[in-house]
Amino acid sequence: MHKACPLSELAPGEALRLNTAPPIAVFHTEDGELFAIDDTCTHQDASLTDGWVEGCEVECPLHASKFNLRTGQVDAPPAKLPVRTHEVTVVDGDIMVIESEDEPNLPPGLTVNGHV
Repeated sequence: MHKACPLSELAPGEALRLNTAPPIAVFHTEDGELFAIDDTCTHQDASLTDGWVEGCEVECPLHASKFNLRTGQVDAPPAKLPVRTHEVTVVDGDIMVIESEDEPNLPPGLTVNGHV
């Protein structure tokens, strides 16, 4: 389990990158929901934390792939593979992320620990 930050420090509409291997993005939507997905776009090495959130999806800042924050599924290409989703809970006011045990889908040339 990873501690992201106190809930009070992540405003609605904001995102936070956890320096895990691979990195995880935590999103606090405008509706007040919390989601965590792998931070790296599966199409090319780009941080989804730097993307745009609308409703329940994030748009990659590099080539506009869109990922569903609930399921990790691709909602718009060029990405073809989904990102992993992670369980998010709030414990004593802190956002906690339980990392998925599934294998991550990473873009070509990238490994769990960085570039090939």
